[in-house]
Amino acid sequence: MSRINLDMDVLRTLVTASELGALNRAAEQVGRSQSAVSQQIRKLEEQVGQPLFRKQGRGLVLTEAGDVVLSYARRILDLNDEAVSAIHGADVEGVVRFGLPNDFAESWLPAVLGRFKRAHPAVRIEASVERNATLLDRLDRGQLDLALMFGQRTRADAEPIAKLPMAWIGGSASDWTRGDPVPLVLFEAPCAFRQAGINALDAAGMPWRVTFTSPSLAGLWAAVDAGLGISLRTAASKPAHLTVLGRKQGLPPLPVTELSLHDAGRALSPATQRLRDILRDTLPANLSKAA
Repeated sequence: MSRINLDMDVLRTLVTASELGALNRAAEQVGRSQSAVSQQIRKLEEQVGQPLFRKQGRGLVLTEAGDVVLSYARRILDLNDEAVSAIHGADVEGVVRFGLPNDFAESWLPAVLGRFKRAHPAVRIEASVERNATLLDRLDRGQLDLALMFGQRTRADAEPIAKLPMAWIGGSASDWTRGDPVPLVLFEAPCAFRQAGINALDAAGMPWRVTFTSPSLAGLWAAVDAGLGISLRTAASKPAHLTVLGRKQGLPPLPVTELSLHDAGRALSPATQRLRDILRDTLPANLSKAA
């Protein structure tokens, strides 16, 4: 039996179409016409002998076969991109000082850093996990080369990465009756999430009280898990055992926060630029899967 060689460009289009949920949006992303993208998908379906997408409402969802192909496509593309990076980056050396919020330190960060290290073994990464205000201060002082931060889109050095809806988050032990003051578990001020939650409750005319504050995200999740109240963050950073709350619990809607990369306007070393490229490639997909 002759072997079928799947086209790398088509696999990349498949991944993009899956993440965006529509072929027209995928076409814009990959720089092709919608008819060209549709033709690519049809070619891939002919090769594997099964449909990969089906319509659901006004969008598209993957079939069972599509899920299988997508899983392999991501792995194939990761290996391809890693091989190219390794060839081009074998001579890259130095230190990269990277800062990020705790929301992502235990989810996608180890995989991203592992991929970077395999491609650039001579580069040392110093990762700092801090709150936004600390990251901002350290970046502007020149103590960080690159930082990932929430809600700093007005800065001149902001490179938007993703828009993430804020979410109310509670645990199974949360003890709150609708009509009573909403018990809030929050970061210490200043905090954009803290202020957004208070503003939303005030606008809805709902009473609230702060029952627990912490300087760390781990402290917030522990307090929520213990039933001390509810918090707000993004679904992408929520621990699996906690629950997203909303209208069913009588809670008001929350705004969207933006995640962006920052370099303080300084010229990047080759090593820092390589890390930035990997973050651009991997972050949107990881966030869409987690959200």
